[in-house]
Amino acid sequence: MAYDIELMRHSLAHVMAAAVKKLHPDVKFAGGPAIENGFYYDFDTDYRFSEDDFAKIEKEMRDLIKSNGRFEQKIVSLDEAKEIFADQPYKMEWLNEYDAAGEKLSIYAFRDFVDLCRGPHVESSKDLPRDSFKIRSVAGAYWKGDSKNKMLQRIYVDAFASKEELDAFLKMQEEAAARDNRKLGKDMDLFHFEPEYAPGSVFWHDKGYKMYRRLIEYVRARQERAGYQEISTPAVMDRCLWERSGHWAKYGEHNYSGKTQDGKVFCIKPMSCPGGMLVFGHGLRSYKDLPLYMAEFGKVHRYEAAGGLSGLMRVREFTQDDAHIFCTEEQLEEEVVKILKFIKDIYGKFGFDKISMKLATRKESEFRIGSDEIWDKAEGALKAALDKNGIEYEIAEGDAAFYGPKIDNYLKDSMGRVWQCGTVQLDMNLPERFDLSYVGEDGEKHRPIMLHRAMLGSIERFMGVLLESTGGNLPLWLSPEPVVVTPISEKHADYAMEVVAALRAAGVNTRADLRDEKVNYKIRELSLAKTPIIAVVGEKEAADKMVTLRRLGQEKQEVMSMDDFVAMMQDAVKMPL
Repeated sequence: MAYDIELMRHSLAHVMAAAVKKLHPDVKFAGGPAIENGFYYDFDTDYRFSEDDFAKIEKEMRDLIKSNGRFEQKIVSLDEAKEIFADQPYKMEWLNEYDAAGEKLSIYAFRDFVDLCRGPHVESSKDLPRDSFKIRSVAGAYWKGDSKNKMLQRIYVDAFASKEELDAFLKMQEEAAARDNRKLGKDMDLFHFEPEYAPGSVFWHDKGYKMYRRLIEYVRARQERAGYQEISTPAVMDRCLWERSGHWAKYGEHNYSGKTQDGKVFCIKPMSCPGGMLVFGHGLRSYKDLPLYMAEFGKVHRYEAAGGLSGLMRVREFTQDDAHIFCTEEQLEEEVVKILKFIKDIYGKFGFDKISMKLATRKESEFRIGSDEIWDKAEGALKAALDKNGIEYEIAEGDAAFYGPKIDNYLKDSMGRVWQCGTVQLDMNLPERFDLSYVGEDGEKHRPIMLHRAMLGSIERFMGVLLESTGGNLPLWLSPEPVVVTPISEKHADYAMEVVAALRAAGVNTRADLRDEKVNYKIRELSLAKTPIIAVVGEKEAADKMVTLRRLGQEKQEVMSMDDFVAMMQDAVKMPL
């Protein structure tokens, strides 16, 4: 049977709620939509769901599906709905907030389960699959997503149109778990976290910090070639700066701040933009200086909810490869296209060649700054830049920054997952708020247009995406330890160190594994740590000045002279500029 996948998932969510109610009659229901790859439903009950409950709930769901129960819609008044859901506090809260103005409400009944729902649903459970869904997990979720509200239990379910699709997805999830950046961080000795002392902050180990620095060095080298200046602004600044920029009103609760002895409130930098405004505004600027490219690798701090922290993917302290491009209105289109091409080329160097874009437009919000006229102009300018240059994109309604529209760049990894990393944001509001100007050809002062730009975005997050996409099998130029030399026995340690010395002299980071262990044991451990190349040396290699190479993921060995190996590695670790 062919399924409308969203309709199927939506209907299965009701079946699961009915199953949970049958197993736990006193449960209170919140809600549960279809989502990518499945659905979820939120429950309030004193009973704590665990993995031990998953099979029971799945069996009850299958039994309900077999019963061929109908999904019956009924249109009721607000008063009728309140009577029906009198024992369901979350439904009642929604109903009490609902201003129906005489409109009717839609409810759906399936067996003994009734829910507020617009629908549609399948006609009968006989139209639903029995073997292509699986409960994934249970997690805490605040009612309405507000930490001030009660924590509910959210049961996630993977659901597809066929068992084959479900099996393929579950296999991909297993692969994703094996590639989880936290697991790879441990296996490769890159980093760790200390939730008790610094939740959401990375403790970099030597190899991880080498990779982190290498990413920054690469972006820095590319920016310098493209004519960017690099600045650095203070990590702690007065709260009044963030009030002036509008960030405090929008993100104040996510800022780390404290009061000093003189009564002032200072914030640890949550983003680099205001600092860049102050640098541009220091001194006289001319139209001849524009476009001006100003970059900063700003370490920023944001108080993310503890439940949202996830390895390198979501942290509280991270570094952004921020840049601000100041230009004239006439230069705007060219600069937008130039940045998008720059970002695409950077991604390609890391092996990401499937890039998509979304134009994020304004949403009505109390935090949005700037007039509709400015927003019309800004959105129109970005759209024109995309359209005139034949760049494909989608519209993301309401996803703009509070100060301007943006073009977000999404990359697809080796497992088909999509990640938002780079962005170009058009800002006509902050230059106004900071009274920025340049002297035009006419000798008069003019307001610059500013573009916020990030290519990798968060260095930490991009590193996590890259680790998971490659499974830790990094390109040699980025690997913190591209080669390790290991002697077969202690007798060959001197030659191993000779090879190490030659590699280091050529600019290749390496070391010798001189542990008193069998060589096969060391090879297994180095392979687990995702060492790209293991150079094994023994009596024959020492006598002939050769090395035997084992590449990560390959069974076949290579034998070459030490000189050729050093030359090969010297070339392989060069940045692909």
